[in-house]
Amino acid sequence: MSQAFRHHGLHALGGISRELKLQRERQEAAELARRQAEAAAERERNLFTHFVGAVTPLPHTDRFAFEQAPPTPRRLQYELDEERVLHEAMSDEFDVSTLLDVDDQLSFRRPGIGLDVTHKLRAGHWSIQRQLDLHGLRSDEAREALGQFIRLAHRTGLRCVRVVHGKGLGSPGKTPVLKSKVQRWLVQKKEVLAFVQARPAEGGAGALVVLLQPGKRKLY
Repeated sequence: MSQAFRHHGLHALGGISRELKLQRERQEAAELARRQAEAAAERERNLFTHFVGAVTPLPHTDRFAFEQAPPTPRRLQYELDEERVLHEAMSDEFDVSTLLDVDDQLSFRRPGIGLDVTHKLRAGHWSIQRQLDLHGLRSDEAREALGQFIRLAHRTGLRCVRVVHGKGLGSPGKTPVLKSKVQRWLVQKKEVLAFVQARPAEGGAGALVVLLQPGKRKLY
């Protein structure tokens, strides 16, 4: 074996030895880092016990997870409306006679509303947009239905509606029981500007055409 070949082989073995040494050092460093991380994690797990002491579990084995239900949102506007309705309850004892126009149809117009408004209402100047039929309802049912109908109509921007109270042909004595009550109730609703007896083709003496204050949107 030549001198040059022997020298080259020794040099190569020296390089391999150094590489193996570097690998061992890297492995040892990695192992040291792993042990240090595990020790830190163990210290963190035992931190509570270190400061508080040993903890004895409760004897109960059954465990339940309770989910807290979110609070029910309050319908604030609805509550305010209902409170307002209580203060605006329509009375059967309200004297409406002094507020009605003295004519053959006993029409109504709120103070500040001119006669031209009731004239236009009779002439069909405003188209009837909704109708409420109170036939067959008891007095308390009719009053509640009318109150809800007027509030909803005004809230949705309707201007002209018809309320059918009937002519009383099926009532004892053939008297229109609801007619005077409906007039009395409507006068107490601040949403109502005026009303007149309906034209013959729209119900005549058995119905009223009602003009409401402008609401959120105008439909005419």
